[in-house]
Amino acid sequence: MPQHTRAPICRDCDGFATATITTGTRNTNGTRTTLPVDCRACKGTGTVRPVRAQAVIV
Repeated sequence: MPQHTRAPICRDCDGFATATITTGTRNTNGTRTTLPVDCRACKGTGTVRPVRAQAVIV
């Protein structure tokens, strides 16, 4: 049976593609206001596309 290969994990976010950051303010019910922020390198997917090897001309 073939093994499933996983896509390479983004090295900038280590697979945690979206982080929630508090803004420091509070809502009327007392909870903190938060913003979800996606990783810039992988655009929120947590994985990166494998890089194809390029030929080097000497």
